[in-house]
Amino acid sequence: EGNPLHNASMPLELAYGSEITLKSLRSGGGYLHSHLHLYPQGEKWAPQQQITTYSHKDFNNKWIVKKNNTEPLDWEDENEVTELVHHGDVIRLEHIPTGRNLHSHSDPSPITTRHYQVTGYGEEGSGDVNDLWRIEIEGGSSKDNIKTVLSKIRFVHLSMGCILMPTSKQLPKWGYEQMEVACNPNTNDPDGYWNIEENVYPNLPNSSFTLYAPSFLAKFLEGHSVMLQGNSGLKPKEGEVTSQPWQWPINYKGQWFSAIDGYKVYLLGNPIIWWGNLVVMAAFLVVYSMNAFAERRGKLTSDQKARRSVSLDACCWLLLAWSLHYLPFYFMGRVLYFHHYFPALLFSSMLTGILLDYVLESLPELLPSSISSCVYVTITAAVMSILAYSFCLFAPLSYGMTEDNVEAANSSVNHLRWLNSWEF
Repeated sequence: EGNPLHNASMPLELAYGSEITLKSLRSGGGYLHSHLHLYPQGEKWAPQQQITTYSHKDFNNKWIVKKNNTEPLDWEDENEVTELVHHGDVIRLEHIPTGRNLHSHSDPSPITTRHYQVTGYGEEGSGDVNDLWRIEIEGGSSKDNIKTVLSKIRFVHLSMGCILMPTSKQLPKWGYEQMEVACNPNTNDPDGYWNIEENVYPNLPNSSFTLYAPSFLAKFLEGHSVMLQGNSGLKPKEGEVTSQPWQWPINYKGQWFSAIDGYKVYLLGNPIIWWGNLVVMAAFLVVYSMNAFAERRGKLTSDQKARRSVSLDACCWLLLAWSLHYLPFYFMGRVLYFHHYFPALLFSSMLTGILLDYVLESLPELLPSSISSCVYVTITAAVMSILAYSFCLFAPLSYGMTEDNVEAANSSVNHLRWLNSWEF
């Protein structure tokens, strides 16, 4: 039901006078949009009406297609002959709610300054030569009709030769954090293509577009592409505390998570677990190398080989999982937070448990029989006791502190600041 082509019926071809919505074919692209708000004054760009892309259905996404020098035909006049739009035609796009034409000029775009600004200009469809755009179909010829949904089209500014396209930049609050639209001098940019998603023109027969709805695989791939694009574009807000990937495994610093009703919560990893996992991962590499060397020299029994195959192979997979959930953050351009390490932490903790079990099961073979029987239970109990104690010790950070000055010497949590980088 969320698919706009579900049970859709509209004209297959585009005519002058059609009321349309345009959707960018860029991954995650929105609808060409405008509203009754101007670009801010006092900048390098013109304080004219904003043009953006908006990802939701809205009446402000509506445009009417006009010829470059005449008004469109009257729908109610039965004697008027419908004129279709072809590849290469020069057109105007008038924003229906505000009556402003889609316009561009040589002023720089607000965010992507190497591109030209795109605005809404004029009154009730009247404007100037900078409102003219040449509509082109990808791979089209002069006799080709523009088709709803099916045509992959772009708009070339008649005066400057740039193409209408959304950028990957988000406008500030004065632009309602919608996506920037600019005119790109690089006419080979693949992000400059659009399609007509809605087309209203009563004098043309309607066609069903159900057959043109995207397949499950196409929707699946597009959905993930949109998520990846949106994720990569996330930037820190003003005054927001962020962190870097190298800080996470060593628990270099935490993050204030909440401060409501007098309770302050500081998001910090349990240092015993965090640092213990690092030590165990390093120990795993040593243990694995020693076992591989011993196996090649034929010094392992069949029981030892079986135990090694089960435990150490599992640790290898967990180390790989930790790497896949942690290392990619070094190559991300988006804003990063401390909690992004938590999935990787889960795998490193499982690796710690499995390797500890493997070592404890192997120790009795190296110890006298008089003490070997109680080694596993004793060490396991000691580890569990340390973990339980560390949980109770650092619980005030997670469950809420009520003190205003935690740096004071008499503070009940001051002794928990093991590192100066911990900011509670």
